[in-house]
Amino acid sequence: MASVPEMLMEQIQPPLTTSGGKVSVVGVGQVGMACAFSLLTQHICSELALVDVAADKLRGEMMDLQHGLTFLRNVKIDANTDYAVTAGSRVCIVTAGARQREGESRLSLVQRNVDIFKGMIPQLVKHSPNCILLIVSNPVDILTYVAWKLSGLPKHHVIGSGTNLDSARFRFHLSQKLSVAPSSTHGWIIGEHGDSSVPVWSGVNVAGVRLRDLNPKVGTPEDPEKYDELHKDVVNSAYEIIKLKGYTSWAIGLSVASLVSSIVKNMRACYAVSVAVQDYHGIDKDVFLSLPVVLGENGVTHVIKQTLTEAEIAQLQKSANTLWDVQAGIQF
Repeated sequence: MASVPEMLMEQIQPPLTTSGGKVSVVGVGQVGMACAFSLLTQHICSELALVDVAADKLRGEMMDLQHGLTFLRNVKIDANTDYAVTAGSRVCIVTAGARQREGESRLSLVQRNVDIFKGMIPQLVKHSPNCILLIVSNPVDILTYVAWKLSGLPKHHVIGSGTNLDSARFRFHLSQKLSVAPSSTHGWIIGEHGDSSVPVWSGVNVAGVRLRDLNPKVGTPEDPEKYDELHKDVVNSAYEIIKLKGYTSWAIGLSVASLVSSIVKNMRACYAVSVAVQDYHGIDKDVFLSLPVVLGENGVTHVIKQTLTEAEIAQLQKSANTLWDVQAGIQF
C-alpha cells in the first residue's frame, strides 16, 4: 500500500542542493519594481539585478533602491541593458512584455510576446544555465509554456506566477466574509490565471472545517449566502484595480517575492503556480496551468494530488483545451 505522502503528492524531481541568493528581474515597470521592492524589504536575496531596454529609467530605479539600503540589509544591486548583469542568478523573474492593444486578439498579443521572449529567454539561460525561470508576464500560462520551449530548461525549472495571486485574493475575500484573518482561511484557485480560473470550493476550510460540510451549496448559484460571488470578485479584481489606478503592482510583487523566498531558502512551501499539467486530472494537452505544488531550491519538486469534483475537473480540462488552441497558432 502506498504511503500517505505518495498518495498526497507526486514527485517531479528530487531536492537538489544549491547555493547562492542572486535574483534577477527583467522589466522595471510597475510590476517589476514591486517585485524588486518586495524582495529587498523581505531580505530574500543577497544580490539583485535589473534588466530593461530603457537605460535611463533602469539606472534611475537602481539608484533609488540603492539609496534605501541604509535601512535594509546590505544587498548588491546592479542594473544594465545587457543580460550579462544577470549572470549566476538563482531565479530570473520575467515581468516584461507587450500589453494588449484595443481590439487585439489573444493570439496576436501572444505572438508579439513570443517575439519579445525570443530575444530574452535564451539570454537569461545563457548567463544562468541552472536558474529557475519565474514568468509573470501575461497571458502567464501560455508565456510560461513559451519560456519553457525557448529555454531548453527542464519543466520543473520553468514556472508561472499563475493563480498564486488569485488564491490570495480568494482567501482575502473569504476572510472578509468570515471575519477571520486571510492567513487563517484556506482555499485554492487553480487552472488558468484569469477569467476561467477554477475555485476549489470542495476544499475551502477554516481550521480544517470545510464550508461544504456546513452548507453543501457553498460556491454554487443556488447558495443563499452567495459565496459564489467571491470568485467573481477574484476574477474582477485586476480589472477594477486597473480601472482605478491604471495597473496592479503591490499584491503581485508580494506574491512573487513569496515564491522566490520558497525557492531561494528551500522552504518547500505549497503554492498554486503555473506548471506543466499534462496527465494530471485527465488533461491530455501539453499546456501549463496552475495546480498546488511544492516549491524548493530545485523548482517544482512535487505536484499535490487534489481531490476535485467532476465539475472542477471539467473546468480544468476546458481551460487546457482553450490554451492548446491558442498555442497551436504560435510561430516559434
